[in-house]
Formats: sequence, structure tokens, C-alpha cells
Amino acid sequence: MSRLRIAFVNAAHEGDATRRNFRRELDADLVEFDATGGELPESLDFDGVVISGSRSSVYWDEEWIEPTREWVGEAVEAGLPCLGVCWGHQLLADVLGGEVRDMGEYEIGYREVERTSESVLFEGVDDRFTAFTTHSDAVAELPPGAEELAVNDYSNHGFRKGHAFGVQFHPEYDMATAEEVTKGKDLPDERLQRVLDGIHEENYDAACEAKIVFENFCEYAREVRDADAETDAAAA
Repeated sequence: MSRLRIAFVNAAHEGDATRRNFRRELDADLVEFDATGGELPESLDFDGVVISGSRSSVYWDEEWIEPTREWVGEAVEAGLPCLGVCWGHQLLADVLGGEVRDMGEYEIGYREVERTSESVLFEGVDDRFTAFTTHSDAVAELPPGAEELAVNDYSNHGFRKGHAFGVQFHPEYDMATAEEVTKGKDLPDERLQRVLDGIHEENYDAACEAKIVFENFCEYAREVRDADAETDAAAA
């Protein structure tokens, strides 16, 4: 069976760590596009789409955001399996008719998230699990017809609509990325130190459970690809 070919829409302005993390976690051939640099796929010839986090907000007026939104919308409309992480989660919600808003506060650090429904994306993940979070925007209203998958006391942390899945937390982070991102935040020193103190092996090991969402997404994309191939063969 051939490997998945996934369009990786890298929305991180400095994307080296993001590239490293997603390439480590996804069992697929990633074709990367630097969205913030104006790079987007010229076709939909992929088995799936993964959209990364970003330091931008989906509602900002930056010249790269609208073209990215339009291409992702085309991918969703074409029925490609899509997985959005953090900013990608918010972008998918926006594309599908949901609402993204500034929370007025910041969630950051290893936090507990609760599953709210059964989903192929979270198969093998406990009902309550640990994940690293860093965001000040949130999906305030899910897209019409979307299914809530996970929440915590800050915001929605997972949804699905059709072949599109979003997770607000960062299952791809390693400890080095968590520390680097935390140190770059403009937050009170005392709060940042609490977050940094929480970046240790025990919390990271607990958060590794959530990495299974990548395996589950890839398996789902394979199933969609194979089903489409069977349909095409039957119609030929």
C-alpha cells in the first residue's frame, strides 16, 4: 500500500520546529507549503491536509491568510480529510462557518482536556487526557452541524464536521518546543515560570497519549482514499 501524500500547510512564521514536529509524528509523505510566505498547493492532488498552528489570528488582515482560507475551503469542499492543529483548528472552524474570537486571556501549559463524544480521531485516548496548550483565541461557536469532540474550562479543544477535524491543543510538541514557545510569550514572569516548571518528563509522557490523534487521522485518510479508489474502479 502506498504511503499517504499529505499537503502540510505550515502557518508558523518561523517554521523549523513546526516542520520537525509534524514530520516526526505523521506517518506520511508531507509536501510542505510555507503559507505565511505565500506558498500554497496548486492542486488538490493529495490524500489529506494538515494545517499547523500560527502566531497570527485567523481574523487578522494579513495578506497570506485569505488565500490560505480559500485553498483550505476548496480542500474541504473536495472532501479531502483535513486536520487542523491550534490555528489550523480555528481556520477550519472559520472556513466551515464557525466563529473564532479572542478569549481575553491566555491558556498555556500542560492542561487536562475532556473528551465529550466518541470519535475515530480520539480512539485509544482516555476520556480525560493531558495536552500542551498555547492560545489566546478559541472556537467560540462551532460550525453548523459540527460535532464537539473535546473541551476544557477554557474552550473547545476538538470538533469534527464531515472529513474535517480540529484540535486546539498541540499533540505534536516535544519538550524543547514547549519550552521555547513558553519563553517567547509576553506574560507575567511568575506565570511563565509556573508553566516552565510544569515542562518535565512526567507531564510530557502523559501528553504523549494524545499523539495518537495523528495515527488515527492517517488511518482515516487511508480509509477515505481506498474507498474513493474502489468507487472510481467500480465506475470505470
